[in-house]
Amino acid sequence: MSEWSKQDRFNAILSGERADRPIVSGWRHFIDKEQNADDLAETTISFTKKYDWDWVKINPRATYLAESWGNKYDFQDYQTVFPRQETTAVPAAANLWDLEVKKAAESAPLLEQLDAVRKIRQGLPDTPLIQTVFSPLTVLLFIVGRSAYVTKTVFGIENPVTLESLFTEHRAAAHHALHVISLTLADYVTELKQAGSDGLFYAVTGTAHPGMFDEARFNEFSRPYDSIVLEAASYGKNVLHTCGTYAQPERFNDYRIDGISWDTKAEGNPDLDAALTATKVGGVDHALFAANDIAQIQQQAEEALNLMNDQPFILAPNCAIPLNVTDEALKQLKKSVFEKETRV
Repeated sequence: MSEWSKQDRFNAILSGERADRPIVSGWRHFIDKEQNADDLAETTISFTKKYDWDWVKINPRATYLAESWGNKYDFQDYQTVFPRQETTAVPAAANLWDLEVKKAAESAPLLEQLDAVRKIRQGLPDTPLIQTVFSPLTVLLFIVGRSAYVTKTVFGIENPVTLESLFTEHRAAAHHALHVISLTLADYVTELKQAGSDGLFYAVTGTAHPGMFDEARFNEFSRPYDSIVLEAASYGKNVLHTCGTYAQPERFNDYRIDGISWDTKAEGNPDLDAALTATKVGGVDHALFAANDIAQIQQQAEEALNLMNDQPFILAPNCAIPLNVTDEALKQLKKSVFEKETRV
């Protein structure tokens, strides 16, 4: 191919093929610009153009899917990227039976995101973009006011429903809720295609951590519902993100995904030499961007690019970039793929 476009590179690399060079992107929350479609779209477009990212992971507010079932949040009061949760649609596990399938075309939070995707597509007509969608298991945890991470609590909910109550005492109701959520997300994912999304950034968050769900419980409560959502997203290129420590990216080798993102620097996780079937996404510790450690960003990017030299690869932070990221750090990430090409 004589002239590679952004879409050409994105499609080739996530099809397991090499392009003329690796591609690179970074993503972060803008917590003061995520409460409506216009602000989110405008900020995403300007952020993408400023650094000329090769592709876009849209970063909506973390709570948008849980809002679809009626959860309420205080968007004037954040703890990191999470607004304070005021109410939950499921105050007790028995209320799981009350959850119903939502149509994206009739859900204000989902319509808002579809509008944002359309606006971002209009503003970035030639840049691949994928929307962030959490797994049904993660969404269920957010709805009931539980964290989807092993060591964190939800901001605003002091006494959430216990995991034992959810997944042992009310096991059938949990399956009902997960089925409802997965069908809702599948409908939303279909609408995302029409809005202009090229696929999903599908986040199982920290649910793969064995301290949260052992393999048998994960296989029961996540895997079947992940399949429903990812089947609906099969029109595009989908990157799965498994977050935090002990994230077990190998667990997803048989998933219908094209890329996999995990923290290559976190405890209990493999590095980029892991035996994975999907295209690898990552390589740079996201914490370095808050510290503005330019030398380490450059070094880790160079090491990742050298290690992945003969394979399709997407250079990226290992998770969302901290809110206090510096301009210099982001510019270094972008430059890294071109510094590699210059050396070669």
